[in-house]
Amino acid sequence: MLAVIGSCNVDLVFRIDRVPGPGETRIASNYSRHHGGKGANQAVAARRAGAAVRLIAQLGEDEAGELFYQSLAAEGIDLSGVHRSSLPTGSACILLEDSGENRITVYPGANRDRLQHDLQTQLRDAVFVLAQLEIDPELVLHAARICRARGIPFVLNASPVQDLSSELLSLTDLLVINAQEAAQIVNQALDPGNAMDAARELAHARMGAVITLGEYGLVWASGTEAARLPAYSVEISDSTGCGDAFAGVFVASLAAGASLSASAQRANAAAALTATVIGAQDALPRQPEIEQFLASHTPLTEDRS
Repeated sequence: MLAVIGSCNVDLVFRIDRVPGPGETRIASNYSRHHGGKGANQAVAARRAGAAVRLIAQLGEDEAGELFYQSLAAEGIDLSGVHRSSLPTGSACILLEDSGENRITVYPGANRDRLQHDLQTQLRDAVFVLAQLEIDPELVLHAARICRARGIPFVLNASPVQDLSSELLSLTDLLVINAQEAAQIVNQALDPGNAMDAARELAHARMGAVITLGEYGLVWASGTEAARLPAYSVEISDSTGCGDAFAGVFVASLAAGASLSASAQRANAAAALTATVIGAQDALPRQPEIEQFLASHTPLTEDRS
């Protein structure tokens, strides 16, 4: 069982030619509504990749929360760890440029309500735990402490990184982050040229670290190994959810017994597929799609220099 601890948001997506400047109003060419949130996205991504998944999250006692719950249940996700809050279900406003780039503002709502979760029970049969930081950071820290005590690998997608405490970082076995988040943690500017060194630094005394670099692919490090993997060339419709697709499929692959290298290869394909579809959860690929994508593309070669 893979346990995912994280947020659930209703995503409101506005398609525009470019983001407005200060005091400027732009007219959107399209509007759509999707289920999202980093926790829910990663849980769905992992489930569609074949993992047994339990989601630990919070939804509002509102219509949006009920529809969200039904959608997650239809995915076959164990929802015994989903609590209801008197606060509204979380929501996000996404400005999606025609280029595929996005700007996101999140209202946490129920995600940040301090409800009591029985994590001792909810993590009892977990073989991996995956968390992010869009929820109450104390809940994430509590889960990390339980994982360390029980010897369960704790994987952190440290986003947003401003909620990352030194204790939580020390309890993290595997970091999955993007270049901006990695730069904040190591306190230096990152580019594709020095990202591998940052991954090695972050992997020190851990299972490993993965830094995703968007169009430049990713770098990973574990022990004495480190490698760079290029991105697949695809026509990008929407980059929303790509990082969540990567994280969910990556940990699902690890939970199935694959190596860090093989898991990164598989997650890289899932992220590429996600970028070709508008929306977050709607775009997350299923296992047959990932298999077909990998079979129809020339395997990408890792650079270990």
